[in-house]
Amino acid sequence: MAATLDLRTEIREFLRSRRARIAPEMAGLPAYGGNRRVKGLRREEVALLAGVSVEYYVRIERGSLAGTSEGVLDALSSALQLNEAERDHLFHLARQSGAPSGRRHRKTSATVRPALQEMLDAITGAPALIRNGCYDVLAVNHLGRALYSPVLTDPRRPANTVRFVYLNPIEAETFFVDYDLVARNAAAMLRMELGRNPHDEELIALVDELSMCSELFRQQWASQDVRLKGYGSKRVNHPVVGRLDLNFESMDLPTDPGLQLNVYTAPAGGPTAENLALLASWASQESRSRSRLA
Repeated sequence: MAATLDLRTEIREFLRSRRARIAPEMAGLPAYGGNRRVKGLRREEVALLAGVSVEYYVRIERGSLAGTSEGVLDALSSALQLNEAERDHLFHLARQSGAPSGRRHRKTSATVRPALQEMLDAITGAPALIRNGCYDVLAVNHLGRALYSPVLTDPRRPANTVRFVYLNPIEAETFFVDYDLVARNAAAMLRMELGRNPHDEELIALVDELSMCSELFRQQWASQDVRLKGYGSKRVNHPVVGRLDLNFESMDLPTDPGLQLNVYTAPAGGPTAENLALLASWASQESRSRSRLA
């Protein structure tokens, strides 16, 4: 991959992939004939559904989104039945297409302010970490270090959760209960991040590395899928305390653009809460052992 993303190619492949998944009957259109040469909707059918000329849609699908109005983007989103993440991705690509070249690049954050580490350390009852758009783990609290101990054993610094998923598949399949889902989501969230910041050299280098080293990543990346961050559940098999069924909240840090705070919790009184308490005890013992050896 080049040192910058080819936006025209990204736009073209994304729109073609979304068009290909929609059969005419799914869009309320008649499907004439039994042998359609095009999988999914034709370009002229998308244009009809979006209320634009065929020539205009063809120009857009060839990668020319600069200057496209929000109304047209909304109409395309409806015609292609885009979900919230896909719609946001389309808008990001359009915004980046029209951005002045000198304002496009935003370097991935590689450090956190001391006050953010203090905030993490003040969260004592739940694992918490801060990561950047490349999914580098930049800071953790006591329980976060214990929870992600398999990921943090990577000698490369900072440790990277997406590298762990794709470049250490045996360990990752053991750690993540829903490994296939985790892998799909990881590629989809990376593509979402790249749509926001397509000239980030560190992010592009990560995608390039994963594409060269992982067949699974190449397959997931080719799907053109995107996914929003936010909240959800994560199930892991921790090597010390066993199964943990966790809820997580992912929050962007507005004062530190590009950084995200993740906090993991479990309902009180359940088996995961008990195992988190065991994890905290184990982490304290490990910390005391390291202190004695220092």
